[in-house]
Amino acid sequence: MSTPIRPLERADADPIADLIAPATAEVRRVLRAGLDRDWDARAGDLDWSCSRTAVHVADVLFSYAVQVVAQPVDSYLPMEVTVEPSATPDALVRSMVTCGELLRLAARSAPAGLRAWHPAGMADAEGFAAMGVVEALVHTHDITTGLGLEWAPPPGLSAPVLTRLFPDAPEGGPTEVLLWCCGRAGLGNRPRREEWRWDPTVRE
Repeated sequence: MSTPIRPLERADADPIADLIAPATAEVRRVLRAGLDRDWDARAGDLDWSCSRTAVHVADVLFSYAVQVVAQPVDSYLPMEVTVEPSATPDALVRSMVTCGELLRLAARSAPAGLRAWHPAGMADAEGFAAMGVVEALVHTHDITTGLGLEWAPPPGLSAPVLTRLFPDAPEGGPTEVLLWCCGRAGLGNRPRREEWRWDPTVRE
């Protein structure tokens, strides 16, 4: 049975940046079980292969770290991660985890009051950390679906980022609600979302 979402108590909870390491550790754990599978397979319902999806995760985690460090106000910096076509699945997973660590370090050392550009709105370090956790969890769900592995985002990692990025999320188990919010599955009598958007803007 899934744990219901509960409001995140900031005074007692770990900062969301501290969720990045356990999230990428879980990503590494589950994907290592599928290193010998076909990474050219389609990742869930995406148009990307499992390999291409892993590259995307590494790239977006790196990009979020860069935004936190550089604090641009009008665009992404013109930088991206490039992964060699010959990269093995193990190297792809290590790249995802490494870029997650870059984001964690950037977010944990960010000055108070930091703001940086994102297409969904100006975000603080916590917002970028939360988006990084969601990218890692949800796209790993895509990859494991493509690889034929049974896995879903853990509720303990899903609940805090739901609170931060999806303030209007419905009640329910954090795992199921996160997948619904990100257009991966239906939720009860709610059909699967065709379009979705998170809100990383600063909560005043």
